[in-house]
This record gives sequence, C-alpha cells and structure tokens, in this order.
Amino acid sequence: MENYNQTSTYFILMGLFPTSRIGLILFILIALIFLMALFGNLSMIILICLDTHLHTPMYFLLSRLSFIDLNYISTIVPKMASNFLFENKSISFIGCGIQSFFFLTLAVAEALLLTSMAYDHYVVICFPLHCPIRISRRVRVLMITGSWIIGSINSCAHTTYALHIPYCRSRAINYFFCDVPAMLTLACMDTWVYEYTMFVSTSLFLVLPFVIIACSYGRVLLALYRMRSAEGRKKAYSTCSAHLTVVTFYYAPFVYTYLCPRSLRSPAEDKALAVFYTILTPTLNPIIYSLRNKEVMGALRRVTQRICSKKI
Repeated sequence: MENYNQTSTYFILMGLFPTSRIGLILFILIALIFLMALFGNLSMIILICLDTHLHTPMYFLLSRLSFIDLNYISTIVPKMASNFLFENKSISFIGCGIQSFFFLTLAVAEALLLTSMAYDHYVVICFPLHCPIRISRRVRVLMITGSWIIGSINSCAHTTYALHIPYCRSRAINYFFCDVPAMLTLACMDTWVYEYTMFVSTSLFLVLPFVIIACSYGRVLLALYRMRSAEGRKKAYSTCSAHLTVVTFYYAPFVYTYLCPRSLRSPAEDKALAVFYTILTPTLNPIIYSLRNKEVMGALRRVTQRICSKKI
C-alpha cells in the first residue's frame, strides 16, 4: 500500500449530487437555499446594526450567530457547487485541511454561542434585576471571544491529527466536504485513539452545552409558569421557543453523527444529517428568529420606512 499523504497532494470529494437530472435539480435547490441563507443572515446583521431598539444583549448575540452561520454555510456550499459545475471533484490536501479547520471552528463556536444565548434568556427571565452585571457588554464579549478561541483550539487539534496520519486507500472521500471522520475512513492505521478523543470532544462541546441549555430552560419554564403578566409570559415563550427550535435542529443531527458508532450509520445517512446542520440550519435560523419575533418585524418596518423616506 502506498502512503497517500506522501505520494498525493489531493483528495476526491464524491459530493452530494448524483450525475443525473435529479442531481441538477438538487443542485439548484441547494443553490437557492444558499442564497436564502446569505440574504437572511446578512439582513439580520444589518437590521440589528441599524435599529437601536435591537441593541440589547440578546440581539447582540443573535447578530454574532448570523455572522457564524454566514461563514459556516460559505465554508461548505461554494466548493461543493464548484465541484459539481466544473466536474472537478478534487481538493488539495492543504485545502481539505483548511476547510476542515474552519468547519470545526465554526461548529464549536456556534454550539457555545447557542449556550451563551440560553444563559442570556435564563438571566433575563429568572434574574431580570441582575442583567446589567451578569450579561454586561464585557461578559458578552468574553463569551463570544471564548467561543471562537475554544473552537479554534479544538479544530486545530483535530485538523493537525488528520493531516499527519498516513492515507493508503482510495483517495475518494464519500462526502461533500472535508470532515475529519470521513477522511479517517481512508487511513491505513488504527484510529481508535482519535475516535476516543472525538467522543470526548463531542461530549464536551456538544452534549455538555446541550445539557446546560436544557437545565437553564427548565428553570426558565418554571419561572414563566410563575409569571403573572400574560403579555410578558407570551413574549418570553415566543423568544425561548424560537431558540429551543434552533438548538434542537442544530444539536440533534450533530450529536447523532459524531457519537453514534460508524458501524451503525450508512454514508447516505451521514450526508443527509450533514446537510441538515451545515446547510439547512444556517438558513432556518434567521427565518425562525424573524418570523416569530415581533421586535424583529417591527425593526424591519422602521428601517424600511426610514430608507423610503430618505429616498423621497
């Protein structure tokens, strides 16, 4: 067997679309979803910047979530589309490492940011008088910076390992982007040590945050049950249900993919779940947070009226 990463400088990404009319239809659908994600997340960022009513801790974190989603989907879809359009499925060894690094960094950063948003909701509803201290601007900046730093360190460790193991099987990765577990199926060495570290990493950065979010919302629901104001309860339910929907869509397929043993999953299942958390979730997030949020819709009307009045 040849040592792949010493004799070759590229991988082959098998992709998501079959080479048929169905593949073309799926490509057009994914392209439209990608454009929706770009428009939705960019609009959310611009809207939060322009409208002073949205200059609150929750929307500050939400704008950072949109920024992560914008980069997240842009890490995957453009290369996938290029491979399909130009029928060139190759990706350089270094390019694969770079894509994997940014994907893992953004994935962990988003998971930790969703936890920060749950903490924000918990403080606002359960300890409203403590908000200026517990979620001050300094605290928010530390949460965002911490999520990026932790995501980068975790990603650097996984990507470095993947780039330094010997590959000696087919160069073809049966996936549509460079994900380390998919790359390791081509390795010609026992990767049980890495699989164990992946289990630990997934537990720390996906399962533990999800447990924290679930516990915080347990306290939130109890506080809402005791709330006397019907209007306040309705507003809080709307905000929390939107966030819980986003958390479920993001965490569930991710945890299943990374914790379920490879022998119990098929490549088709992995691809379908990966589409969910890499393409659909970044598209759904701005829709969920805008359509179910009166403050966002009100801000949109105010900004639109302001722009129209200036033109007149």
